[in-house]
Amino acid sequence: MNSETEKNISNQLQGGDSKKIYTRVLVIGTDRSIFKRGSAARERMIEYGKLFQQLHIIIFTKIFKKFEIEKIAENVWIYPTKSWSRLFYPSNAVKIAKKEFGKSFPEMINIISTQDPFETGIAGWLLARKFQIPLQIQIHTDFLSPYFWKESFLNKIRVIIGKFLIKRADCLRVVSNRIKDSLLLQPTIYNLQPSITVLPIFVDIEKIKNTPASFDIRKKYPQFSFIIITASRLEKEKNISLAIDAMNELARRYPKIGMVIIGDGREKGKLKNLVAKYNLQKNVIFEGWQNDLISYYKTANVFLSASFYEGYGLAIVEALACGCPVVSSNAGIAGEIISEGENGFVCPVNDKNCFIRRIQEIMKVPSLKEKLGINSKILISEKLTMTKEEYLSKYKQVVEDCLNRHSMSV
Repeated sequence: MNSETEKNISNQLQGGDSKKIYTRVLVIGTDRSIFKRGSAARERMIEYGKLFQQLHIIIFTKIFKKFEIEKIAENVWIYPTKSWSRLFYPSNAVKIAKKEFGKSFPEMINIISTQDPFETGIAGWLLARKFQIPLQIQIHTDFLSPYFWKESFLNKIRVIIGKFLIKRADCLRVVSNRIKDSLLLQPTIYNLQPSITVLPIFVDIEKIKNTPASFDIRKKYPQFSFIIITASRLEKEKNISLAIDAMNELARRYPKIGMVIIGDGREKGKLKNLVAKYNLQKNVIFEGWQNDLISYYKTANVFLSASFYEGYGLAIVEALACGCPVVSSNAGIAGEIISEGENGFVCPVNDKNCFIRRIQEIMKVPSLKEKLGINSKILISEKLTMTKEEYLSKYKQVVEDCLNRHSMSV
């Protein structure tokens, strides 16, 4: 057992009210930006740490990355797995947990939360089963979507793992009603054993609305009379190729239309080749990843999301909060927060003609674009009303309810 970890936890255990339930959480995740000082993920973990007595976070990392065990707040620690291969991520996470907490694991950690029902879920399940403590599995992507299954061989394995682990969790936290509904429609994998709580990703709507744009994308690219933006990881599930296909047809009719693609990923090379194939280099701009997305949202004409599947859809929420009309595929929470013709449009997944038709409508009718922009801010504030304080309180409650549920079942 790590002596420093044991000492810190023991001191807090001895110094508290014996009647109070102290929650000591182990999170197993994949977000390496937690190791970066000042990152949003790191600050979020520090905020979560304030909710519990102890928060320990194991992150899947490769051995060549220069990450070290670090205490990032008074009661928050992060641990890299330093794995030789992704195949060893789960076993390395288990090994680290055993090393840090040893035979006193149940006294040091009383609940495990994993960031997905796949690789991190395996590690969490192995530890929870061995030490007989509750397991919360978080689901941030719609892995039961047929598009997720079709995307890769790895995803097929993940679906199998996910179906196995969900039945063995004490509780599930999902980020959208779409994910909850997809689970409820699968009685063979969801048998009412784990409780399901829908807790979306928190977005500070008022802060976004009140943050001024630092630049105008229309002035940055004055050659365009109408600008479409998309912002995401450049991966297969985001279906950026369909957006470029749509641009190919739009640019034939409207030579001054432009698309700005914000983000990076493994598909970037293929997407650039597709742009070159269509001879769209003058119409499509690759910006790379940007920190100031608000300025793009607030000054573009429309935000386009063509994803095959989403767990949530953070970029859509941010775009709407900025007053940017959205045309989205029916993925994630798009159907929940977009009112058709009021603050945007929702198209069937992979329906290129629908994207083209809706964008043309916004282009041709200036009053429609103005109406969509005004309603975007109003409707998003009406649909997402939770404050940061309320969100953190709910987050804490979800974890403690899982702990209590397990205690009652033992």
